[in-house]
Amino acid sequence: MNKNMELPEDSGKKPVKPRSDEEKQQINNRLKRIEGQVRGIQKMVEDDRYCVDTLVQISAIKNAIDKVGYSLLERHTHHCVANAIHNGEGEEAIDELLKVVQQFAK
Repeated sequence: MNKNMELPEDSGKKPVKPRSDEEKQQINNRLKRIEGQVRGIQKMVEDDRYCVDTLVQISAIKNAIDKVGYSLLERHTHHCVANAIHNGEGEEAIDELLKVVQQFAK
């Protein structure tokens, strides 16, 4: 794996298989719930709530966003990476996948 490979904010690439409307809706619903949880934490801070209560909510948000990320990683692996391997472009796709997994796991 090329250790110096940096992942751009926007690669300009498109998914091999576009997300279905249902997939997009599921992801957006999860993100909207997370957004609501973040607003809830802002309110907890404003209301000077107990630190542990706030930290528990932060942990819940981290878990929720990780779940969204893992579902996107899974889809990317099954579609984009598998397609690249099938087309003889697997090394680059695997390097990119490993880099994003490394970044995601931080």
